[in-house]
Amino acid sequence: MPPRARSHSTPSLDEVARGKLEALERRQLRRRLIETGRPGATAAVRDGAELVSFSCNDYLGLSHHPDVVAASVEAARRYGVGAGSSRLVNGNHPLYAELERKLAALKGAEDAVVFGSGYLTNVGVIAALVGRSDLILMDELCHSSLLTGAALSGARVLEFRHNDVAHAEALLAAERAAHRHCLVLTDGVFSMEGDLAPLPPLAALAAEHDAWLMTDDAHGLGVVGGGRGSSFAFDPPVAVPLQMGTLSKAVGSYGGYLCASSSVAELVRNRARSFVYSTGLPPATVAAASRALDLISSDSELVRRPLARARELTAALGLRPASSAIVSLPMGDAARALRASAALCEAGFLVVAIRPPTVPPGTSRLRVTFSAAHTSEQVAALAAAVRPLLTS
Repeated sequence: MPPRARSHSTPSLDEVARGKLEALERRQLRRRLIETGRPGATAAVRDGAELVSFSCNDYLGLSHHPDVVAASVEAARRYGVGAGSSRLVNGNHPLYAELERKLAALKGAEDAVVFGSGYLTNVGVIAALVGRSDLILMDELCHSSLLTGAALSGARVLEFRHNDVAHAEALLAAERAAHRHCLVLTDGVFSMEGDLAPLPPLAALAAEHDAWLMTDDAHGLGVVGGGRGSSFAFDPPVAVPLQMGTLSKAVGSYGGYLCASSSVAELVRNRARSFVYSTGLPPATVAAASRALDLISSDSELVRRPLARARELTAALGLRPASSAIVSLPMGDAARALRASAALCEAGFLVVAIRPPTVPPGTSRLRVTFSAAHTSEQVAALAAAVRPLLTS
């Protein structure tokens, strides 16, 4: 049977794509890939110019640490460059057990499960734990991967105002009884704001309503709580039954993980589709992460520096002291954020403008991130370059 002729009134796929791109362009929301070299922990090379980068999540500079690089190279030589299959087939190479043991110990959990990425972790874990008869309550500024995982689970999803425990309590009081299980989701350190979730009252609220608390600690591990993450940033530490994070930020490698009880971890290995149906991480990646965790666990001065550098900037600009290695500088509209980013590039700094849909409309910003490898002199120079942009 011949294919049906396309109606002249129906745009082609390419026409639809071009129209959507033009709409993004008009709103100054179109993004483009820019080739960027990283010859060092704080260096970025664009168009032949070397910039001091304040837009990288390699918070401890471990992606360039000689011990981490050496561990990665040795693993590739010994085990090859690929896992070969999913972990449940024959991709569970010997390096995984050591990495998961170290993660569980660092996070104070019984067990850990390593995934292909942080996004895959959230998408897989949430749908493995809750479904159509259940309720998900989440902070309105949770990371996109938590939103995606919640949507795919089929559970009813409600958002509470950012870090507003009273609003979360009101929603639970009204809705919890009508649902079988309840999962409360929050970032530990919010990736665009840089603030911490109020974990002590959130954990108490979850316990009161027979709900499970899950934190996305992608930006907490290695930076806050003595390097152990957001739940350890409080005194006493907060017991969080589901601690998720990534291996691509402070750890300097790649992958994601869930730290939980042994029974939950085993359920996730069997039910999380993004775990079951994904090829395992390359041995070199796992070895690098494992060696990086050794450094995070043993070098308190290394772990201290990113937050210290962030607080040097907030002090210089007269802002509230930073809570993490992320400092958010509000610009309002996207055009202003882009102009500010371009001005900093001219001054020798890479500070990327963050625009919708990553952040809500009208809240475009400069997102400044700090590394243990940054010097106080670099931070002072950045502050001098940023200061006039905050009032222009």
